[in-house]
Amino acid sequence: MVHRPFPLSHGTTTLGFIFQGGVIAAADTRASAGGLVACPAVHKITPIHSHLVVTSSGSGADCMLWERILGRELRLYQLRHGHRLSIRGTAKLLSFMLHPFKGTELCVALTLCGWDKDTGNVNCAMMSEDSSFAADDSSLAVASRQDVTSRAHSTSPNSGPRLIYVCSDGARLQGNVFSVGSGSPYAYGVLDGGLRWSLSKEEAVSLAREAVFRATHRDAYSGNNVDLFHITALGWSQRKREDLREEYYRAMERREKIKIRKRGTASEDSG
Repeated sequence: MVHRPFPLSHGTTTLGFIFQGGVIAAADTRASAGGLVACPAVHKITPIHSHLVVTSSGSGADCMLWERILGRELRLYQLRHGHRLSIRGTAKLLSFMLHPFKGTELCVALTLCGWDKDTGNVNCAMMSEDSSFAADDSSLAVASRQDVTSRAHSTSPNSGPRLIYVCSDGARLQGNVFSVGSGSPYAYGVLDGGLRWSLSKEEAVSLAREAVFRATHRDAYSGNNVDLFHITALGWSQRKREDLREEYYRAMERREKIKIRKRGTASEDSG
């Protein structure tokens, strides 16, 4: 094994959680090399296919390599079998591929954020929908097919949101919330206080932004911008990248307003 001539310091903030509206994945965009900011605008969330994105933590080169390998293997599986590998199967495949490198200097921590689609249930639902509403116009048929597809996903145990963490020693964990990186303790502090199943999409997006912002404010190895993805039964969608400096200034304005309000209340009480 070839050892590196110098130690590498890794720092980042990535997170993912499940709520009633799907899966949220968020991450900062700072790539650090020890005490230096190597790049302020990297992509730590990578789409693998239409219903799966991966957040990456660890060595940038290692993460990029294994994301490409994973995408290749999933594409080959789809070509051979005619359907996509499930998110759980994807996590197991990735874990098996990484396990031989346990104990080496490979540093990869990937969180798979996706939605499993049960092809059988969806096809049955589509057939019943087409037979029942053959007389409807096309726009109503498309809307009703989406409703039936959503119901099929919600009722099938093999479909729905998935969040699985896989690291370079082959460990594989499934859960409802994960945060990885040097800023994860700060992100967990925000998520533990505000995460609940009944969040709306807007509330979930706001919570993820707040968690990344608080982590970047306290962690020197995280910062610059926040990327955010939302994954549902219809696939993933990406929000426009946001500069965290603007969020910092907004937070400062809120604090000043609170201070002014408290001073006014105190002066009224004293008067």
